[in-house]
Amino acid sequence: MAASPHTISSRLLTGSVGGCIWYLERRAIQGLPHRVTRLFRNVSNQWVTLQRLSFLKRMYVTQLHRGLSQRVKPKPEPPASPFLEHTSSGQARADEDELPSFPAPSRPLSRKPNEELVELEATSIVDHSLDTAKEKKEERQWKEMKLHTDDLPGILARLSKIKLTALVVSTTSAGFALAPGPFDWSCFLLTSLGTGLASCAANSINQFFEVPFDSNMNRTKNRPLVRGQISPLLAVSFATCCAVPGVALLTWGVNPLTGALGVFNIFLYTCCYTPLKRVSITNTWVGAVVGAIPPVMGWTAATGSLDAGALLLGGILYSWQFPHFNALSWGLREDYSRGGYCMMSVTHPALCRRVALRHCLALIALSTAAPVLDITTWVFPVISLPINLYISYLGFRFYVDADRRSSRKLFFCSLWHLPLLLLLMLTCKQRPGQEGDKGEAPS
Repeated sequence: MAASPHTISSRLLTGSVGGCIWYLERRAIQGLPHRVTRLFRNVSNQWVTLQRLSFLKRMYVTQLHRGLSQRVKPKPEPPASPFLEHTSSGQARADEDELPSFPAPSRPLSRKPNEELVELEATSIVDHSLDTAKEKKEERQWKEMKLHTDDLPGILARLSKIKLTALVVSTTSAGFALAPGPFDWSCFLLTSLGTGLASCAANSINQFFEVPFDSNMNRTKNRPLVRGQISPLLAVSFATCCAVPGVALLTWGVNPLTGALGVFNIFLYTCCYTPLKRVSITNTWVGAVVGAIPPVMGWTAATGSLDAGALLLGGILYSWQFPHFNALSWGLREDYSRGGYCMMSVTHPALCRRVALRHCLALIALSTAAPVLDITTWVFPVISLPINLYISYLGFRFYVDADRRSSRKLFFCSLWHLPLLLLLMLTCKQRPGQEGDKGEAPS
């Protein structure tokens, strides 16, 4: 029998030295299976790593040579037999003898036709790309369009916002007609002309200031200054030519009070309302004051004084503008936010709807106050109640629904509501003889 290592070590060494050697041999024998297992694990991990590296190498080689493998290889020409070669060469010589001799072409055949076609195509592509880049660069650059004399009246009409100017003149005329006293046609025409010129000046200056912001909005991107149809110098000159005679007509042709109101309105619209549109939502209230001044100017032109009737007409125009403009701005919220304007419909939508409903109801109260101030008879509040109730109902629907459909209905209703309301006021105007009949006692 073979002796175990324990017996060998115990035979050779005795005492404490032999005991230590025996203990070390025993630990080595017990830890041998763990070492073997760990060794096999390391070998397997190294083998997996090696396999992965070889796989990545194959993938790299495949990707590198994929383009080469996809190219079309020209087919090799089949080898010709010696007999056919000999026959074709003999026929070629005979044909050469029969064919007449032609002069060699003067054009050098240094390049192949295919190479010339490729170069021509590449040149045309490069030229086309350069032309396209040049056109895009020219489109991005601002350039003034050629101004024709035939187009000038239409351009100036759009610069002065002719529809808004017509609304201003009509409200001024209504204020003049509703004022007590005889109707003076010359004063009426001077008032209408001066107010229209002042409105054209204010609108032109407004567009001059808002050119960079109007270009970002779909609603205003086709204005004359944005498109470059006229120069800014011409726009400012046109505004000056409208403002100076307009204010002069109102001051010396009508009365100084009306002229002062015209100057104040131009200043309020151009220097307060226009910059406030990008700062605070109070621009809506300032703009409502601007729209309320024209009927007051008509009243002062006829009477020469600021009476309670003038303030009532201004209050009706002031309240009417909130459902009109808030409903309009509700459908243009994306446009106003893109242009950078601070509007109630963009920043405070709930307040926008609430203010519109509040001023719809205020129109009923203002219409009731008209006969109290002896502007109209008591028939006016009665016959104006249906249209005031209808616009109040649409304002309530706009407040509840808060959608584009309700805002459009309210906006279109406001377009016919104001002219009809002013027409009813003119129909029910308090005549001077009616006031005297009320004051006389029966004899």
